Formats: sequence, C-alpha cells, structure tokens
Amino acid sequence: MTDLSLFIVAAMLIPAVGAGLIASSGSRPNVREAYTLVTAALLFGVVFLLVPSVLQGARPATEGFDLLPGLSIQFVIEPLGMIFAMIASTLWIVNSIYSIGYMRENKENKQTIFYTCFAIAIASTMGIAFAGNLFTLFLFYEALTLSTYPLVTHKGNDDAKAGGRMYLGILLSTSVLFLLPAVIATYFIAGTGDFTVGGIIPEGESPYLIAALSILFIYGIGKAAVMPVHRWLPAAMVAPTPVSALLHAVAVVKAGVFSVVKVIVYVFGLDLFSGDATSWVVYAAGFTVLVASIIALGQDNLKRRLAYSTVSQLSYVVLAAAMATPLAIIGAAMHITAHAFGKITLFFAAGSIYTAAHKTEISQLNGIGKRMPFTMAAFTIGALSMIGVPPTAGFLGKWYILSAAMELKDWFVLFVIFVSTLLNTGYFVPIIYRAFFKAENVPPAHEHGEAPWPVVLALSLTALGTLALFIFPEVPLALAKALVGQIL
Repeated sequence: MTDLSLFIVAAMLIPAVGAGLIASSGSRPNVREAYTLVTAALLFGVVFLLVPSVLQGARPATEGFDLLPGLSIQFVIEPLGMIFAMIASTLWIVNSIYSIGYMRENKENKQTIFYTCFAIAIASTMGIAFAGNLFTLFLFYEALTLSTYPLVTHKGNDDAKAGGRMYLGILLSTSVLFLLPAVIATYFIAGTGDFTVGGIIPEGESPYLIAALSILFIYGIGKAAVMPVHRWLPAAMVAPTPVSALLHAVAVVKAGVFSVVKVIVYVFGLDLFSGDATSWVVYAAGFTVLVASIIALGQDNLKRRLAYSTVSQLSYVVLAAAMATPLAIIGAAMHITAHAFGKITLFFAAGSIYTAAHKTEISQLNGIGKRMPFTMAAFTIGALSMIGVPPTAGFLGKWYILSAAMELKDWFVLFVIFVSTLLNTGYFVPIIYRAFFKAENVPPAHEHGEAPWPVVLALSLTALGTLALFIFPEVPLALAKALVGQIL
C-alpha cells in the first residue's frame, strides 16, 4: 500500500474503532463523549490530508480484495467522493458537539447506543465515499441503512417503531428489488463494476435496456428519495434531532444523491445518459421537486416541513445529474455541499427550539426570535440557502444548475427551478416572519432563552459555514471542476 492508500483505510477504521471505544465507556458519559469528539477530529484530519493530493490529480486507491473472481472490495478516491468525505467528516464534529448538548438536556435514553451507531454510520459513509466499484458501494450502502435503523427507532415508542419499519422496509426493499439487480446486470453487461471515467456500459446497447437499467438504479437508490420511494424520509422524523441531521445532511440522503451522481458519471457516462432512453429521470426529479415543495407548504410540524423540503432539494441534485452536462454535474456537486450545511443548520435550529421551548409546530413559533435570536438567525441563513439567495452557499448550486438548463434551453428544468424557488420562499419566509415580527400568542409555558451552549455553538458554526461556502467555495468548486475535467 502507498501512504495515501493507508489514509483511505484509516478513514474507515478510525470511526469503526471509535465506535468500539464509545460502546465500552457507557458508564462514563464524559469519557464516551470525549471518544466521540476525538474520533471525529481524527477523521477530519485524515480526510483533509487527502485533499491537496486529489486536487493535484492523484487518485489514491487500495488493492482490491477479491471475494470471488471479478468481485472485489476496492477503494478509490476521486473528486466527487472527496467532496462527500469532506462533508461527512466536517459535519460529524459539529453534530457531535450539538448531540452532547441536545441528548443531555433532553435526558435521552440509550445515549451510548446512539453515539456508537452514529460512529458506525460514519464509517459506512466513508466506505460509500471511497467505493471503487459497484459491489463495494452496495455493501457499504446497506451497512449505512442497518447502522442508522437503531437511531431512527431510538425513542423506542410506537411512533419510533412505526417510523423505523417504514425506514427499513423501503430502503431494504428498494435495494434488494432494484439496486441489487442493477448491479448484477451491470457486471453482466459491462464485464466489470469498476467506476470508470466515461462510463462502463458499452456503446450500442439497446435503448430499452438502458432505460430499464436507469429505472433500477434511480429507484434502487432509495436514499435519494425520488418519488414515490420517499416516504421513509418524513417517517424517520420521529428520531431525535441529531439523528435527523445525520439523515438529512451528514450521511444518509447524501449517500443517496452521491450514489446517483456517481452512477451517472462513472457507470453510464454523460454521453450515454444524455440520450432519450434516460430523459425520464429529468421529469421524475422535476416532479419530485415540485410536489414535495407543495406538500411542505401544508405541514405545520417543523421537522416534517423540513423533511419534505429535503425530498425536494435532493431531486435538484438528481435533476442536475440527469441533464448530464459538465456544467450540470458541477451544479449537482455544489448543491450536495450547500444542502448539507444549510439543512443541518435548519434541523439544528428545530432541535434547539424543541430543547429550549418544547415547541414542535410552526404555528407555535410567534415571537420566538426575540427569545432565541441566535437560533432563529441561524435558521434564517439556512432557509435563505435552501431558497438560493446570495450570500449563502445554496445560490451557487442553483446558479450552476440554472446555467446548465439555459445552456441546454431546457424549458422544463427552468420552469421547475423558477416555480420551486417560489415554493421554497412560500414555506420558509412565513416561519422567519412569524418568529421575528409576530407577537407571542400566549405566554410560554415556562420562561426560556436559548438552548444549551453546545447546541447554539453547533448551529452557529453551520450557519457561518453556509455563508463561508459562498465567499470561499474554492475547494469544493475545484473538486467539482476536477470531476468535470475527468469527464471531458
């Protein structure tokens, strides 16, 4: 192994070993949380040590471990995986800080299991980010599903169990019924599952076969939540807010859209995916963007509104990737990054409100900005990023996607972006207005200010990160352009 390939192994071993240490320290909360923070910091350091080499054109890889002839576990770092690993490793630190304040203040049970499963989920995420072939991606994709199930059902009540059944049922069934056959078919058709610049599906294959394969992949990757395989996402909102942040920003849904982009770029190739056989993906994603936004408008529960917002925002990435142009791929990569920081900020704010004020409904938030100014200021930044307003990171992703649509003169995509932006404004701005400009309906059940300082610190950091990514987008943008450079 080269020195760089050792970093790949370390990126997966560090959270895995950390999970063992966390599990062994259940009777010592301070030690348990120290292990969590140290492990997260070590992972962050290892991941970011890889960035300069990848930017300079290196593609670190491990030697394949053959399970069967032609079927190996292998890891390769390419620009898109580097972006995903950076997002997950950065936000794990912030989410860990947040979790300490949230879990302790709300006196949540089974905190050791929570931190242990979280670490295992991050290890699985690193495996997805650095997967060198479809088989490796599938294995770690499934590991992520299984490791997050105990987090979704963390509360242990009937609602949590029902949400967990929905979560596991949809994600496992889509994997087994659609994704696994897609992987097997690709190995059979292409003779390999290795992610390759330009794609591996041979030219001249039947358009009907290409269309069928695209259906299997898009709906087999259920974590991307393209309708109608999206219901697991709002169902999982019964989990504690740090879990919601993991699902929506750090790992799970990001694994979904990352896998979609990776399959389009490295399995189909942009030339093949820009044909008529796969044009349906643009319309399916556009439909999801609009319908999820409309549903979000009608949700009074704050986390459910954010959940349907996530369903919509994920399909921006799928929509961009399905346009299959270099400019659109840059937009997809940038929107993955922007959504991660903006949406984790929004969920952090929702959890902060629940922790300090015990409020979960939007109709209860009149005047709360005066009591929780830091929380609602961060919420405002996250919301503006989801709408796509500068100077927030969300503007960059939307700008590239919009530019790609204009380049193609794709009026459907332009319509979707325009209408969905209005809908985003419609379901976020009233929350901000209610919080800062409406008087409280009734005095709160108890006097409160901000949530505990770790919660406020974490949401402040992610809100600042959302602004910083707009001002200093060089690293993710350079990686996105490197991805496009590989394609060209």
